[in-house]
Amino acid sequence: MIRFKTTSPEQTEKFGYELAKSLVGGDVIALTGDLGAGKTCLTRGIANGLGSTSHVSSPTFTIVNEYEGGRLMLFHFDTYRLSGPDDFLMSGLDEYFYRGGVCVIEWSDIIEDILPEETVRMTITGDGNERTFECQSPEKHKKYIIEAAAKAGAEPEES
Repeated sequence: MIRFKTTSPEQTEKFGYELAKSLVGGDVIALTGDLGAGKTCLTRGIANGLGSTSHVSSPTFTIVNEYEGGRLMLFHFDTYRLSGPDDFLMSGLDEYFYRGGVCVIEWSDIIEDILPEETVRMTITGDGNERTFECQSPEKHKKYIIEAAAKAGAEPEES
């Protein structure tokens, strides 16, 4: 588990921006956290880090937004309105995992049972300026998460 805090929306975005530099096609970032915890803020940073110039907003009513223009496509999901993994599968949304882009999934706990094995899981708590991140990730991502947090000015610690 990797833990760190960000103390402003800008620092949260900066972490996402720095993390995006290490992401490759097929990576999945699963986010959980209350309303206002910073899930979309983090995703905005990831989009910018991938080189997208699109405006990033929560895809609450569309379930998935696609962002082009960067070195990789970004598929930004909000599964809040789904009743569970079956809704996700029946809609064919799992096919995005294999399209060669980066998937960021807000409210990922709703579809936890069907997330790919190598998924990076982040729980974000807090709101406003201060947010605490708890990250569980495959070994291949740990170094990049720690580096991205440090470059954003957070102080990551691994436990």
